[in-house]
Amino acid sequence: MASTVLVVTALEDVTADRVIAALNEREVPVVRVDPAGIGPELAFGARIGAGAPAWTGRLVTGSREVELGEVAAVYYRRPTPYAARYQHLPAQQRDFAAAEARHGLGGVLNHLHGAIYVNHPGAVTAADFKPAQLQLAAQLRLTIPPTLVTNNVEDARKFAADHGPVIYKTFRGLPRDEDGHTGAIWAQRVDPATFDDSLTVTAHLFQAEIAKTGDVRVTVVGKKVFAQQIAAPDGALDWRRGDWDALLHAPISVPAQVEAALHSYRAAFGLVFGCFDFALTGNGDSAEDWVFIECNPNGQWGWLPDAAAITEAFADLLQNGGTP
Repeated sequence: MASTVLVVTALEDVTADRVIAALNEREVPVVRVDPAGIGPELAFGARIGAGAPAWTGRLVTGSREVELGEVAAVYYRRPTPYAARYQHLPAQQRDFAAAEARHGLGGVLNHLHGAIYVNHPGAVTAADFKPAQLQLAAQLRLTIPPTLVTNNVEDARKFAADHGPVIYKTFRGLPRDEDGHTGAIWAQRVDPATFDDSLTVTAHLFQAEIAKTGDVRVTVVGKKVFAQQIAAPDGALDWRRGDWDALLHAPISVPAQVEAALHSYRAAFGLVFGCFDFALTGNGDSAEDWVFIECNPNGQWGWLPDAAAITEAFADLLQNGGTP
């Protein structure tokens, strides 16, 4: 019977480290691999045929080896992009090699027969689009902010007139610059008087600002739900922009209607795990107080006060093949 947990992530990943440590304590076989390491330090051979309609073969790293048929669960975290492996090559060769690795090695690792994925990368990709998130949340009768996605300045001005004050949010984080540095553009209030034709260059997401009493991060791992109310000492609109060590946390109960919607949300996108962000407009006792902001289908949670309990929930899920 398959029993190995395959952890697909970059070398430095403290979130994955927590789960691996918990599985090691339980003596569950674990193999960690970063597919972008393909080469002498990461070799594989996968076979399939009419008489054996599932991928078999071995994956060999510098320190570990796993039979593909022995993988019962895959914890898909944050592997290094394949292109990073081939940065030394000319552009055409780099793009070709990266695509071949992604479709070959990635194609095998993403389709291991009978394995549970937390989460499957295909599900993460589908669930990563904010327009899809907001539409599903509304269909599940979660409260969402009035939202406009546009590149039209007149539409943006009208939306601000109808729903102001208005905030702007990015769809994705900033990519790395030429020197490899990353940055962030936080949710921020915008003055519609500054709207001009530069909006036509790309898509923008505008939302009516919620008169919130607080923020909540809900981490859902299988059937288990962990919720923490979060407050920034300086009252920042976006609590992510400040010192995370200074954030104030308090456990909070999730209304039954909201919790049921979160499980339906996961099921609709094929997710096992997700980090949900809400704004509160009251004390949180009523579902109407909870305003859905977004869901990160591969979010961070190691910084939360209940990280130890979340770690155990992940270990339970991976050890038990999807049954928490």
